[in-house]
Amino acid sequence: MTDSTKQKFMVLYLAPPAVLENWAKTDPAIREPAQQKMMADWQKWMGEHGAMFIGNEVGGKTKKVTGSGVSDTKNDIMLYSFVEAESHEAAAKPFETHPHLQIPQSSIEVMAVRPMGPM
Repeated sequence: MTDSTKQKFMVLYLAPPAVLENWAKTDPAIREPAQQKMMADWQKWMGEHGAMFIGNEVGGKTKKVTGSGVSDTKNDIMLYSFVEAESHEAAAKPFETHPHLQIPQSSIEVMAVRPMGPM
């Protein structure tokens, strides 16, 4: 399959904010080696699967917009990526071994992306 016929997918890396907040309070003697291991595992994983990525972004502060206005909020999205693959399954399969899943209660969602078109 050529690059022009590959499908595009959005990848969401999720972890509950409470888990991350508790992790930040963990004794640095425990937290820092675990973070270093995860970063090394992540770099290795990217070395094996990085060719499928067409963009990576880290999430930041979140605003929620409703009919009542705008407010601060939190969600489980830590970062997101865009990948290209031959199929939805082919896009999702490599993430089964992604180091992000070392975070308790974390998950990764792979969502098909398609043009919105005129409304």
